[in-house]
Amino acid sequence: MSGKETPRIQQGLVTSFLNKDKLKLKMRVWIFFLFCLAGKTLAAPTEEEPVVEEELEVGTNPVQVETGEFDEAIEVVEDVIAENPCLNHHCKKGKVCEVDDSNQPMCVCQDPLTCPAPVGDFEHVCGTDNKTYESSCHFFATKCALEGTKKGHKLHLDYIGPCKYIAPCLDNELNEFPLRMRDWLKNVLVTLYERDEDNNLLTEKQKLRVKKIYENEKRLEAGDHSLDLLALDFEKNYNMYIFPVHWQFGQLDQHPVDGFLSHTELAPLRAPLIPMEHCTTGFFEQCDADQDNYIALEEWANCFGIKEQDIDNDLVI
Repeated sequence: MSGKETPRIQQGLVTSFLNKDKLKLKMRVWIFFLFCLAGKTLAAPTEEEPVVEEELEVGTNPVQVETGEFDEAIEVVEDVIAENPCLNHHCKKGKVCEVDDSNQPMCVCQDPLTCPAPVGDFEHVCGTDNKTYESSCHFFATKCALEGTKKGHKLHLDYIGPCKYIAPCLDNELNEFPLRMRDWLKNVLVTLYERDEDNNLLTEKQKLRVKKIYENEKRLEAGDHSLDLLALDFEKNYNMYIFPVHWQFGQLDQHPVDGFLSHTELAPLRAPLIPMEHCTTGFFEQCDADQDNYIALEEWANCFGIKEQDIDNDLVI
């Protein structure tokens, strides 16, 4: 063995010895740590039972392990619904929900005395019996009580506001009504288009339709025109009137949106038709070709002279 190899061997023995010491030191640290854990466990109170953690099912939210309060809340809601099944039971105007002996919901006529008191005269409505009712609630409650009778069948909401004297509609006036109303509808749309910058008075689809009417140089300007001129304009510019007639039907068909106009839905149309308002009732009765008290789109369009091939549900926008 050379002199150079001796220091290397010595160095290796020293390194080996140090590594063994490090290993022993680590083992002592681990043993000490384990004794500390054992001591802590032995020091715990013996009378308390160890806490057993429940194994959660897959998909369970660990934050909601304690579900007692939530279950109790759900039971309370279910109890309320069970006690009052009318909460989710809808009744038509003039009726309210009550429960029968088996706790089943049913609709019965509302007592007019339970209707809220009107805030002002603007809530008054006029029935076709020419009687002023305090509000629409009072009217429909009264109509419900007459259900099944001849009087109840004929009673409808005629117009918004208190009843007033309305002169009889003469035959010649009834004949001119659709001409003037067609022109009125067209000009209402044009006015809305002119004012509808950022007011959302018309939808984008409606604006596109009205824009064609507005920009048409042949359009008859609003004014007090003779019947002959209105009839001639309708004949020459027939296409301008197709959309306004459909649009008005869509505006009225709101409660509910079912493709039919009831007397109630037609009622708001009286006010803006002065001085033609005294002919509205007769005109609408004339439109109801099958006399079922509802005006379908086909009946409505036919009243205004719109040809059958031009009646289109897609235009009711």
